[in-house]
Amino acid sequence: MNFAFSEEQETLREFVRQFLENYSPETTVRELMETDAGYDTETWSMMAEQLGLQSLIIPEEHGGQGFGYVELIVVLEEMGRALLCAPFFSTVVLAANTLIHAGDEAAASALLPGIASGETIATLAFTEESGRWDEGGITMEATADGDGWTLSGSKMYVLDGHVADLVLVAARTVGGVSLFYVTGDAEGLTRTALATMDMTRKQARLDFEGVSATLVGAEGEGWSVLERVLDLAAVALAAEQVGGAQVCLDTAVQYAKDRVQFGRPIGSFQAIKHKCADMLLEVESA
Repeated sequence: MNFAFSEEQETLREFVRQFLENYSPETTVRELMETDAGYDTETWSMMAEQLGLQSLIIPEEHGGQGFGYVELIVVLEEMGRALLCAPFFSTVVLAANTLIHAGDEAAASALLPGIASGETIATLAFTEESGRWDEGGITMEATADGDGWTLSGSKMYVLDGHVADLVLVAARTVGGVSLFYVTGDAEGLTRTALATMDMTRKQARLDFEGVSATLVGAEGEGWSVLERVLDLAAVALAAEQVGGAQVCLDTAVQYAKDRVQFGRPIGSFQAIKHKCADMLLEVESA
């Protein structure tokens, strides 16, 4: 079986890498890390308008391009390589995937086109103060309120939660864990940015006090959707890490060529060759 990327996928990689080299150099990354929003609005718009990155895996009937997950992995490797500061992971990998797999055509039709166009920044809020990632960690309550629902409780470590226009929320109803959506400026929703170790990826605490919400999918079926989304998110995060590992390898190899000791490049020494070969094996195997 051939696991190599296709010619079209490699072309996509080249386009994305060139774009990120122009708009996400190290100087820009360091500047955006220090901002509250954590991303540049113009770059975000160009990602959607020039490359269509936000629409990549969204079905065509909802304004997307309908590509598969492998194409998204190619893009994420390049974003990891560049340490892109943008709400792409939260919007596409978490929120868009949740809407795609929730089986709610009405919600998908209403919300996915905005994500595909780059107009909507979205996120998924499911982790709470316990920090647990399993079904039992979701204790936030959703109460039926006429034809709608009301959310009360808190969510922690929400990626880009302080800037999101759309928040998908996992909460517990009588039927079990269910999914809902609210707007970022909903009445009763308080958003607080959190300090993070990785300043390229912003997080927030979201406090809900009687926030009106709309059910996504079937009541009580939210956890099965989240399990699928979290599996996909783990693969996506691994792709970013592969991209980061690749640039580390490239930097190390270049240094081994440039650094001279005892009258010759240190890359000519067997011990250094073995270390570089081991790194290459690890990166290629990933």
